[in-house]
Amino acid sequence: MNKRILYVVASILVILVVAYNLQSYLTDDNVPYSLQKLYIFHGIAVLIVYLGIEIIHDKMPNQIGTAYLTLMFLKIGTFILLFKSTIFSIKDLTLTDRLGLVIPFFLFLIAETACIAKLLKSK
Repeated sequence: MNKRILYVVASILVILVVAYNLQSYLTDDNVPYSLQKLYIFHGIAVLIVYLGIEIIHDKMPNQIGTAYLTLMFLKIGTFILLFKSTIFSIKDLTLTDRLGLVIPFFLFLIAETACIAKLLKSK
């Protein structure tokens, strides 16, 4: 279990650093929101969701689907609460800026899903 968690943490950190630097380089930091805060939020949220699923998988393996949906709703709700003043108050978001918001979400969602699928296959 500990080895698997360390693997997930390392994977998320690599994705966070590589994707942030790539997006920062491609957009030249001309986005009206903080890319750094956006990536850090998604990285921490993925780790919290994965750890929650890891704990629930050990105690109540039949409730993983419900737990995952609940954690996803909490993650999206927290994102909206934390970033509503910076993102939702901007009226003129270009397509590049909108993609810059969506790409980290889906990138970390794919990583999170792959890690959880690996967890479910292992047992």
